[in-house]
Formats: sequence, structure tokens, C-alpha cells
Amino acid sequence: MIVTIDGPAGSGKSTAAKGLAKRLSYEYLDTGAMYRAIAHALIRADIPFGDEMRVVPFLSECKLEMPPGRVILNGDDITEIIRSPAMSDASSRVAAQGHVRAILVGWQRQIAAGRQMVCEGRDQGSVVFVESPCKFYLTASVEVRAKRRLAELLAKHIPATLDSVMQDIEIRDHRDKTRAVGPLVQPDDAMVIVTDNLTPENVLDRLEEEVKKCVCG
Repeated sequence: MIVTIDGPAGSGKSTAAKGLAKRLSYEYLDTGAMYRAIAHALIRADIPFGDEMRVVPFLSECKLEMPPGRVILNGDDITEIIRSPAMSDASSRVAAQGHVRAILVGWQRQIAAGRQMVCEGRDQGSVVFVESPCKFYLTASVEVRAKRRLAELLAKHIPATLDSVMQDIEIRDHRDKTRAVGPLVQPDDAMVIVTDNLTPENVLDRLEEEVKKCVCG
């Protein structure tokens, strides 16, 4: 069974997806890391995101591996590199390209085929796995999400301010929700969980309870 968890940046979906996969003994697919990896690869190759004639054949030659907790692109471990604020912005911009999304949606479906997996991202329940019987949409206020993101950046000694992070999140939200292909939307059949006042354990308890209902139902 595929469990999908969608939501905006900083809503807690990555932490929730990892924790839920562990509780259920499912595999975990971080689709955001896939877009970050592709953005990194295209920037390094000096290929504009919108240049479909160059992007498509380039990606066909790329080998992306995602062992637990790592991201390996063409044999290079880029796990830490793609977590910078610059890559966060770049991944949102590359995800707006229809030719890139078409390729990665295909990859994601191939990876998940026949497996028990928790897949998180922006369009997992609305586009990639529309037939999933168990969908979630996690969200939180911009301020709460910005505070979480700021704490992550400062923990990595990356300079930032709450105002700058809030601005970045608002820009990314707008881009993700208004892109022409695979925009961030709340699937009609998804359970919405507002995480502002919930601990990670509270969120996991809710998710696990609902997944068990899906399995038994």
C-alpha cells in the first residue's frame, strides 16, 4: 500500500513521513530530495531548467539512488549539499517545469510499484498516486513553518532571520500553488492535519491510527 503525505514547506511532512514509515515498517520516499537532486545536477551542468531539449536527454543519463537517509547522484553523495536554502529555492523552480515533473513522476511510480511505502511531497496524493486509499495533507501557519525552518538553518550554522525565512516560504508557497503542472493542492479525499500545536509524536499518532483504519477497512 502507498501512503501519501502532501503539504507546504515546513508543515512537518518529512519528519512525519519518516516516522510513520518506521512505525509501519514501510519504506520512505522523499520526493522533495529528488527535485533538489535534479536541480543540483542541472545547475552543475549549466543547463537552464526550462530548456526541455537539453534537460530531458540529460536526465535520461542520470542515475539517482536514495538509500535510507542518503541521496546519491551519479555515484556522488549530495545529501548535505542539496539541503541549502539555495537548493530549496531551486527545487521549487525546477518542479514548475512540466518536462521535469513528467520524468520524476514516472520515476516515483516505478520506485513505489509493488512496495509498501510512505511517499511525501507536493503532489503525491493529487497526481502521482491518486488511487492511494490513504492520503494526508499536513499544513501549518506561515509563522510556525518559518520558525521550524529557521531552527533547522541555525542548527546547521546557516545565517538567517525569521523575516527572511517567512518571505522565502511565502514566495515558495505561491510558486508551488500556482504552477501549471502538479500544483500543491489539498486532495479532496485526504485527511487534513494542522500541525501548529501538535508535537511530532502527536502527528505520528494521528497518522498511524488512520493508516490502520485504511488497512483494516
